[in-house]
Amino acid sequence: MGIVVNLDVMLAKRKMSVTELAEKVGITMANISILKNGKAKAIRFSTLEKICEVLECQPGDLLIYEK
Repeated sequence: MGIVVNLDVMLAKRKMSVTELAEKVGITMANISILKNGKAKAIRFSTLEKICEVLECQPGDLLIYEK
């Protein structure tokens, strides 16, 4: 499996839409969707930092490793 992105879980916990997150982080809906659907090959630390800031969470809340 590798790295799993739990962005949808955090969005649900914060009762926030993908559109709202994209606007607050300053990235496109398409890029948020790529992250949310686990299709991303990489993420910039600056983007991860901004997502964590907006969702008030830690990187480990969003990313997990599964064998």
